[in-house]
Amino acid sequence: MTQQAERTRRIPLSRDRVLTAAVALTDDVGIEALSMRRLAQELGVVPMALYKHVANKEELLDGMVDALVSEIDPPVSGAGWQNAVRLRVLSARAALLRHPWARQVLESRTNKTPAVLGYMDSFIGMFLAGGFSVDLTHHVMHALGSRMWGFTQELFDDAGGAAQGPVDLPPEAQAAMFREMAERYPNILKVATASAHEDSVVGQGCDDQFEFEFALDLLLAGFERLHKQRWTSMPKKTSKPE
Repeated sequence: MTQQAERTRRIPLSRDRVLTAAVALTDDVGIEALSMRRLAQELGVVPMALYKHVANKEELLDGMVDALVSEIDPPVSGAGWQNAVRLRVLSARAALLRHPWARQVLESRTNKTPAVLGYMDSFIGMFLAGGFSVDLTHHVMHALGSRMWGFTQELFDDAGGAAQGPVDLPPEAQAAMFREMAERYPNILKVATASAHEDSVVGQGCDDQFEFEFALDLLLAGFERLHKQRWTSMPKKTSKPE
């Protein structure tokens, strides 16, 4: 055993140390490979030692989400609601991109921990502090959905294969595929191949970060317009005939 490993074993085990190690391990090996046994090996302890700090794997995953939340910047004071929300969402997205497992784990959580509830509460608070009514804020949160965590379901993830995968095919097969798409789904093909960007999880024709910020700014502008109009979902009261 190396001196570094020996020093690691001597550090007292704590919940924070377990969660930090779990996040680092999952960043390296992926969420599918994470197990209590694998984590125990990483920490140089027996698996049962972990259960003094996390009751089970579900609690471990909840704690990893809490660690993710701690990486998101707090609201910027004095920035105005629109800029404050934008910066907060983009900070959440940056945290998410640092941890490839985060989206999958976030979507799997049914238990909202105090850290998650605190993040949601302060997020809502940015709109209320900006003068939004409770009614409008309710609908704003629905419209934002998972964007408050820095991700959203993309339109062209599985658009018939038009936006992903053809670069791996021989040129003749690519040409044949595009001809078929042009005949059967011409509008999808036009939009999905409108531009070319590398390193995209959305599709060959999309810049992930640009598309995310474009939609976010569109929503924020719409929220501001409704706010200025003093919009409400409540039906307008009409006077009863005498």
